Amino acid sequence: MTDRAVIEGRPVDDAQARWALQARYGHFTAMQVRNRRVRGLQLHLDRLRNANRELFGAGLDDAAVLESIRTVLGDERDAAVRVYVLEGDRPCVVATAGPPRDPLPGPLRVRPVVYQRYLPHIKQAGGFQQAHIVRTANRDGFDEALLTSEDGLISEGAITNVGGFAGGRLVWPDAPMLTGITMSLLRRMDVPQERRPLKVADLSGFDQVFLCNSWGVMPVGEVDGVALRQDAALTEGLSAFYDGIAGDPVD
Repeated sequence: MTDRAVIEGRPVDDAQARWALQARYGHFTAMQVRNRRVRGLQLHLDRLRNANRELFGAGLDDAAVLESIRTVLGDERDAAVRVYVLEGDRPCVVATAGPPRDPLPGPLRVRPVVYQRYLPHIKQAGGFQQAHIVRTANRDGFDEALLTSEDGLISEGAITNVGGFAGGRLVWPDAPMLTGITMSLLRRMDVPQERRPLKVADLSGFDQVFLCNSWGVMPVGEVDGVALRQDAALTEGLSAFYDGIAGDPVD
């Protein structure tokens, strides 16, 4: 356990701040709060509880999580909120809030990167590898990266899920991945859906490819330099369904 810490040459006196600096093991969920409501709030709570049971062998009190969200929001009604559960002397709930995020303006440019996350079904705290992948992609003029296996099987984006419309069906990759909250909500659409193995070359045959995360739904216009079809009606319908989902109150 760290007894002392210095930031920018200045000692950090608060024990909790020192603890947060050394926390390396844990999990989290990220949500957008609008008018103090969150789409799929129960899914976020379920994610935290399930991950906590797997990583720490214990459940998690929903009331404590909600109280952390309310406290970090203060008087704010709109924010991007993250709730972490991190290892210390005991698992501890840490909530952060920042400016709300909207979907990136599309169509997006993405590129494939060979990388598979350990325990991909867990939204892990830390995330150095994914942060580096996104930063490198952004530096090279791409908006996001698609994570693939060595043989090119797509699993997910670095910070998104990927899906698409093909042959009148909504298709998701059949591969180890984090099932995002937005993805889970979109899977409730009353349209034919399936999961199947997807490679980058398959995407050129889709009517519309998109990425999704807590920011919303974002159409993909180009993958690895190859232009993809654009169907505004499909994208608008998907976004309208998501936007029409009522948020659950945090208060």
